[in-house]
Amino acid sequence: MAILRDIGANYTPDKGTVFTVWAPEAKKVEVQLHKPEPIQVTLQREAFGYWTGLSEMANPGTRYTFVLDDETHRPDPASRYQPDGPHEASAVVDQSFNWTDKQWKGLPLEQLIIYELHVGTFSEEGTFEGVIKHLSELKDLGITAIEIMPIAQFPGDRNWGYDGVYPFATQNSYGGPEGLKKLVDACHAQGLSVVLDVVYNHMGPEGNYLNDFGPYFTDKYHTPWGNALNFDDAHSDHVRNFFLQNALMWLRDFHVDALRLDAVHAIYDTGAKHFLQELREQVSQLEEQEGRPYLLIAESDQSDVRLINSIEKGGYGIDAQWFDDYHHAIHTLVTGETEGYFEDYGKPEQLQKALEHTFVYNGLYSEHRKKTLGTDATGVPAKRFVIGSQNHDQVGNRMLGERLTELVSFEMLKPVAGLVLLSPYVPMLFMGEEYGEKNPFLYFVSHTDKDLVEAVRKGRKEEFAYFASKGEAPDPQSEDTFNRSKLQRSYTSDEQQNKLREFYKELIRLRKTAPALAKPDKPNMQVKMEDEQLVLHMIHHGQNPSLYCLFNISNQPQTINLLAAAKGSWKTVLHSADQKWGGPGADAQEILQEGATVNLPAASMIIHEHQI
Repeated sequence: MAILRDIGANYTPDKGTVFTVWAPEAKKVEVQLHKPEPIQVTLQREAFGYWTGLSEMANPGTRYTFVLDDETHRPDPASRYQPDGPHEASAVVDQSFNWTDKQWKGLPLEQLIIYELHVGTFSEEGTFEGVIKHLSELKDLGITAIEIMPIAQFPGDRNWGYDGVYPFATQNSYGGPEGLKKLVDACHAQGLSVVLDVVYNHMGPEGNYLNDFGPYFTDKYHTPWGNALNFDDAHSDHVRNFFLQNALMWLRDFHVDALRLDAVHAIYDTGAKHFLQELREQVSQLEEQEGRPYLLIAESDQSDVRLINSIEKGGYGIDAQWFDDYHHAIHTLVTGETEGYFEDYGKPEQLQKALEHTFVYNGLYSEHRKKTLGTDATGVPAKRFVIGSQNHDQVGNRMLGERLTELVSFEMLKPVAGLVLLSPYVPMLFMGEEYGEKNPFLYFVSHTDKDLVEAVRKGRKEEFAYFASKGEAPDPQSEDTFNRSKLQRSYTSDEQQNKLREFYKELIRLRKTAPALAKPDKPNMQVKMEDEQLVLHMIHHGQNPSLYCLFNISNQPQTINLLAAAKGSWKTVLHSADQKWGGPGADAQEILQEGATVNLPAASMIIHEHQI
């Protein structure tokens, strides 16, 4: 395993700041300290093109830039803070913080109930402090982890976060590094784990000065965002060092519990040791040093178990991955949408397959991709897959950013919630779904480059040209687009929304307390899809008593029989049509025998508990 090299500005009290930057082609590198009178500090060249030097004049808050060959002035690629945005000077940061989470060791995968949020739109303030104010609500709901969309410094103050250009610098408009540490500490005080979304497959277009320092990119591969980051070409050791150090910084210095790795299928690396494997090895070493576990969760659209297979089995050793097949199987069945990548889905049996075997495309031909896709994940524990019925991608990449609330009936939201929260997989909610938020989650940016703004607008219009009948895509640069994406939290005044939130709360409580769901997994579950009726049977046979869940995801009432294998008596413990959950009223039998006939209202779910 490679020995990593410190980079950036590392401040030590009483000693000053050591500056280190990788610039292999430069003949001379200086640091300019932006004091009332600028101070130049000449750096010494070391092996492989690293430049380093100590300044006793650089203290926390000191602004600085690197000067390459007496000409090019640039912020630090590994800057910890960009107080004035990506085009201005970096600031020295003191990493010390008065942590109160010394006893916190994080939560294991099987205990995660994740809540994905975007800092800018989650609260009225749009800051880390704004998130802290609402943590008690998430705790009350039953959430055990928040997943924060990327917070690496981006241009302006409105962005999803995937246009970040300083991976080490915490977004200034959110509250900077101090604000993030306060949020993580507050989460741990509430018993909440923190998952941070990081982007190692591309960099944003504005404020991206990496090419001025060295070959961070390669033209060997191309991504939807341009040239790929250089993980396997000449000089790639030092690009890998850059991103490995970044991952370790979030875990070690910010006490983050897990990293969600964005679109790892766009991390191109044909070297002997894939970047993701090296990342896992470095994080394992940090675990030994810190005496606690950290989780790595990858996003991939390749349905490939190599990601999560152990290194000994030839895999990369990632702990878990996002699993879109489950979302697509549910979404197509309840909305009827089959455009774009949804054309590969929409068959009722795919929902059963996603529960029994995980990947729907496990070596099958994909009509949308025009190729055979996927591997078999049947034997992989369910806790290693993260699922949801909504997320930032599936909502925000729609032209009008509609949530499921706008696409299906109120009653249908409840069985969909049950399919996520009562599955054996790790459930993830998207902010606001628990009460049926009506505001959209739109794509928004705040670039300062006018040409780039126009290019983004043009790109969005072209992307959704075939939706012309629905109107125009909202302007991503408009502040109104951003403001429309903020949560209203209207459940506090809307009785129906509050009942939906209470329903989510009850499902989460069941997941946490029902013995049958103590360790949910595929071998401890029996499923059967009634294709014509669109009714799913899901029986959890973990510890007694078993739970028998029925989901009617059609818009018609259905009559079915309990499976013959469900021996004995069953008591109804939850019915989504009950008025207390905002339903029209339920007329359900309290006790059922094996093989009994059950009447399911349209768009409903019922949970039965085995009577011992």
